[in-house]
Amino acid sequence: MRYRRPAALLAAALAGALTLAGCGDGADGKEGGSGTRTVTDANGKEVAVPVAPKKVVTLSEPTLDAALALGTRPIGATSGRGQSGVAGYLAPKAESARIVANVAEPDLDKLAAMRPDLILLDETVGAKRVQDKLRRIAPTVLTAKLNAPWRDAFTATADALGKKADGRKWLASFDARTKAVKDGLGPNAGAVTSVVRWQNGAPSVVGKGKGHVGDTLAALGLKRPQGQQGESSGHSEPVSLERLDAIDGDWLFLGALGDKAAGDKGLAEATAVPNFTELKAVEKHHVVVVDGSAWNSSGGPLAAQAVLTDVERALTKKS
Repeated sequence: MRYRRPAALLAAALAGALTLAGCGDGADGKEGGSGTRTVTDANGKEVAVPVAPKKVVTLSEPTLDAALALGTRPIGATSGRGQSGVAGYLAPKAESARIVANVAEPDLDKLAAMRPDLILLDETVGAKRVQDKLRRIAPTVLTAKLNAPWRDAFTATADALGKKADGRKWLASFDARTKAVKDGLGPNAGAVTSVVRWQNGAPSVVGKGKGHVGDTLAALGLKRPQGQQGESSGHSEPVSLERLDAIDGDWLFLGALGDKAAGDKGLAEATAVPNFTELKAVEKHHVVVVDGSAWNSSGGPLAAQAVLTDVERALTKKS
């Protein structure tokens, strides 16, 4: 993707951004003039945003996830990791979104041509490096720093969209359902739960820390293998085939870079590895193939909901 754009597009986009910026004279989260309000982004920068944005572009998976959960249908979005379209689990709700970025960088020409009135992103994507250029197109809000708790990122996105109350309502409903699932775990209460992505013939640990996977499993009272505790040193942490015991647990949730079909392929590859078939979770038939687009990438409330649903189906089965 290249950053050059026609001069006329740039001039029009810049004029629109300056018009909005001149209107936002309120305090954080309060209304300014001409239908704008001011929010404070993850960098502490005050940004004048529309009170009721109509043409939203989301440049990360978590911001697209959060917007869709709140009933907003972005006109532009980023492609999911390893996918040509949006993350698979979001595709049914994001049919109208045009791809204007991948996780590495946005296509500024396409983005400017859409004339958005609000751009949302976070530090999980390369677009963070060109925020100054994005601000010349439309008001731009950085919703979260890298590794920020998913709930905080969701709340910040809701604020930018003028839907904080809806965000609180969504979280309250999610927490109530989480408690119900936890109460129904029965003999699986406190089970050691491993989460890996199988890629290029080997596993990587994913879902550590306070992201949507780690946080949801912790809220359910589920434990993690020793090597999956604490914060992650990166998006994923490779595991040697000689140390597959490090990914073992009472349950193993396995995905791949892509959808559930990719996870099925990953499981077939894993089963061909001798040490894998000796894992306790495999011997007990406690391996659950999941949609990697929801489990193994950066996500928001809908991804957390997918995790909760998969755990409920696997661990609360009636004997």
